[in-house]
Amino acid sequence: MIRRLGLALLLLLLCLPVGSLRAAEMSPDTLQAGEVLRGHFVQERQLAGFSRPLKSTGSFVLAPGQGLIWHTEMPLADTTVITPSGILQIVNGKEAMRLPAARLPVVGRFYDVLGGALTGNTGPLDSVFKVERQADAVAWHLILRPARADDPALGQILAITVTGTRLVDAIEIQKQGGDTDRLSFSAQAKAAGSLSADEADLFKRSAE
Repeated sequence: MIRRLGLALLLLLLCLPVGSLRAAEMSPDTLQAGEVLRGHFVQERQLAGFSRPLKSTGSFVLAPGQGLIWHTEMPLADTTVITPSGILQIVNGKEAMRLPAARLPVVGRFYDVLGGALTGNTGPLDSVFKVERQADAVAWHLILRPARADDPALGQILAITVTGTRLVDAIEIQKQGGDTDRLSFSAQAKAAGSLSADEADLFKRSAE
């Protein structure tokens, strides 16, 4: 359960607005109503005491006002859907976990932060993290530290570093005990128009 909440946090970081973080000659590039963002990810989890990171790959779909679909393809296939209704995990076409927002209000809190980021309102983000903003000639950077050390939603997170140009390119999460998660994103593309039939069905199943 906690791992899925961590995933929700990672996903909301995908759509942080650039705002005042613009590097030279760069302009903000946020999602607008009716747009969908698709892309691929590589996630590496380095656990303290292990020489090699655990690696997973897959793709994602982000639709403002509807939610996020996170497809893990390797090493094991599963799909996680995050909407205002909560979190749904599907494995081999069957529901493996459903976490309604009503049962765990922190899920709704994550989605509120996501919605604010999508619309360019970073107020919800600032209420959760202490935010340090940086920019250089190549990219912009956000360093996020939990505003409250005892926040149960953020677990053992020490700091999150987000790096991007027009969109988020990489995320690194440092945790207590020396564990680190790194995500890199590629082939990201925004498109106007409707979701595919399969994507729409996943959002519908999540809301049931």
